[in-house]
Amino acid sequence: MFSLTSEEWTAVELSLRIASWATLCALPFGLAIAWLLARKEFWGKAILDGIVHLPLVLPPVVTGYMLLVVMGRRGPVGAFLAEHFGIVFSFRWTGAALACAVMGFPLLVRAIRLSIEASDVKLERAAATLGANPLAVFFTVTLPLALPGILAGMVLCFAKALGEFGATITFVSNIPGETQTISAAIYTYTQAPGGDEAAMRLTVIAIVIALVALVASEWFARRAGAKIHGA
Repeated sequence: MFSLTSEEWTAVELSLRIASWATLCALPFGLAIAWLLARKEFWGKAILDGIVHLPLVLPPVVTGYMLLVVMGRRGPVGAFLAEHFGIVFSFRWTGAALACAVMGFPLLVRAIRLSIEASDVKLERAAATLGANPLAVFFTVTLPLALPGILAGMVLCFAKALGEFGATITFVSNIPGETQTISAAIYTYTQAPGGDEAAMRLTVIAIVIALVALVASEWFARRAGAKIHGA
């Protein structure tokens, strides 16, 4: 029952790779946007916040189709990247990582933003008063205080990327060994005669990975919070 075939192992390995890259690539942008929304007031803030959270409310296939139109080989951005840098996203595992990063981005930003908002802004002002420049304040004060939220956001983004299906299959299709993640493989097996056993194996694997990630997130967040507050 739980002896995975080589194709199933490939789907698991590919899913972990895609989810990891999606989380790592989304992190710097998530930090910047979360800090901007948490610490700055500007015209259009509500619009930016709405755009960031759009992937949560839009059908995933809409997000995937938009990525295909913009980032595909004939899209304005995709064509430019392919022609000048040789970077291709459509129908590649890198495109799957991009789609997963976009889908998990709102969860990442929200967790980090809430953590930054909960941090005492007086500590940042004190550091600035002592001569620290804004960049130093961010890396030495804001970032450490927001660490529990950053860890939680990263795991939420990872878990979302691990289970993403609609946007991924729309943007990069379902190519075994290249873009076929656990979710896509489960879908494929459920459509094939006699594929229920393989689908169940991958389902169990997905549940275990997600559960381990969530438990690890809680543990790391508690450890980070205790270290920051001296508990």
